[in-house]
Parts: sequence; structure tokens; C-alpha cells
Amino acid sequence: MLKIWGRTNSINVQKPLLALEELGIAYERIDAGLHFGVNNTPEYQAMNPNAVVPTINDDGFILWESNACVRYLARKYGKGGFWPADIRAQANQDRWMDWQQTTLLAPINAIFAPMIRNIGDKSPQAIEAGRKKTEGNLAALDTWLASRKWIGGDEFSAVECVLGPTIHRWYHLPVERAKHAHLERWFDQLMSRPAAQKIILTPIT
Repeated sequence: MLKIWGRTNSINVQKPLLALEELGIAYERIDAGLHFGVNNTPEYQAMNPNAVVPTINDDGFILWESNACVRYLARKYGKGGFWPADIRAQANQDRWMDWQQTTLLAPINAIFAPMIRNIGDKSPQAIEAGRKKTEGNLAALDTWLASRKWIGGDEFSAVECVLGPTIHRWYHLPVERAKHAHLERWFDQLMSRPAAQKIILTPIT
């Protein structure tokens, strides 16, 4: 059985967990990270030298980096729209997965870290800078979703598993948010799915 190490309130762990649930793959999850420890042990670091979560073991194949884990699961187990055969459709999913890591996450975490975890710059100026940057980023995603049901196209796809946990974090931060109708529609339909309710619908901590 596939094993995955990580805590359920980590958005990086939630990504492959959501993919596993959507694909109907049996798995065993082992608590790791923050107060659970484990990730700082020699045994864990022999699998993942970065000492972060998640890490997966699929029949002896060890993989870390959350988006890489989602892509691996999608390529191995996904069918139809979840990971389409068309190379351009794959590239579209890759693009938005990379965007989540390189563009979207940092300004959200600039709010999340000081306000939720009491880490980093708590000044109103820093919080507002993160909020404004995030709003600009989400406006681009809202425009993309104006003509699409899902980020990947007409069907639920792997990229939704990557963006979902981060957008959930954003919607549960104690800040003012602009109206992004297409993004909100996408998020509502995502959160209506049983897998998302099981994996993402947790308090942000």
C-alpha cells in the first residue's frame, strides 16, 4: 500500500492527499512535521534529505515535493481529464501548478505566517502588501476561469488538487477580500466534492 508522511493541516500534504482520494487509491498516512516530529529523524531524512513533508513511498519508489507527487500520481493512476494525454493540456496543468509555488503562495504566506503562526513581519504594511499582491494574482486566475469550468478545462483535474488547499487558506485568513466571481464559483464546486471536504476542510493552523 502506498504510504505518505505528513500532517493533515499542511497544504503541501493536502495536495497529494486530495489526489489520492479523488483517484480512489488506498494509502496509509503517517503523521510527520511540526509537533509530530519524525521529519527530523535520520530514517526520514534518508528518504527526504530536505526534512519536510510530504514524502510518498509507492511500492519502494520514494518521492518528495508536493507538486511532483501530484503529477506522479496523476500520470500513474489518472485517466481522462485528470491527467490528459494531450501534451498541451498537460503543459497547462504544469503551468498553474508552478504558478501556485512560484507566484501565489508567498504573498499568502506573508499574511498567514504572522497572523496565524505568529511568525514574521506583523506590521499592517506587510500584511497589506501581501493582501494586495494576492489580489492581483487571483485576478489573473479569475480571468482564466471566466471561460472554463475548472483550471484544467472541462473536467476536474490534477491541478485543482494543487490550487485547492492554497485557495482554501486564502479564504480563511482574517483579511478583506475582493470579489472574484469565477474563482469563487470554482472554489464552491471544488468544496462540494467529498474528497475536498475530507482533506481540505480543516482549520488553518
